[in-house]
Amino acid sequence: MFCNFETIISNKMPKVETFDKQEVIGKALNLFQEKGYNLTSMQDLVDVTGLNRSSIYNSFGSKLHLYKECLKSYKQETKKVLSGTIESKNCAISRLEAIFRLGISSDKKFMEKGCLFNSCASEMANQEVTVKNILLDNKDDMLSLFSEIIADGQKNKLINTSQSARAYGLYLLSSFQGLRISGILMNDIKELEQIVNTTLSVLK
Repeated sequence: MFCNFETIISNKMPKVETFDKQEVIGKALNLFQEKGYNLTSMQDLVDVTGLNRSSIYNSFGSKLHLYKECLKSYKQETKKVLSGTIESKNCAISRLEAIFRLGISSDKKFMEKGCLFNSCASEMANQEVTVKNILLDNKDDMLSLFSEIIADGQKNKLINTSQSARAYGLYLLSSFQGLRISGILMNDIKELEQIVNTTLSVLK
């Protein structure tokens, strides 16, 4: 039977994605933030992204792989937000205050659905090693950021030297994660501000 050469070639050519991959990741990320990994079904992802199952599998491999892409995207966006927050601040204390006040911003755009990493840690860290590694990488990045700011503050005598920069960095990392959870549960801005002030007062 005669086969058209162009048909054979087209059947062997990889399918070209006709959608914005980052847009799909963004929609999936919002869904995972809202429902968590285990409660998000493939049908939920189909509904929210507008893609069929085969397109999701062809582009991302699996629900888990899509979830990891969302974690990586969230990490990049968080890093971007944090960098933009501190770049105009001229001292260590003001940089730390700016970071912590992200959690009590009036519009709460950055915090309104909670921290994807916090929810992921409680749900997935002990289930999937590759997910845990992404969480650990993010933890290391945040610890480095806090430690560098602390070291600068100690050098300029704005922060006490009772503890090492790393020790204070670990303290701030834990406090920041707790604040992001409190920011969801608490609506009283003044109380959240008190938490921030008390946290940072230890450094002075």
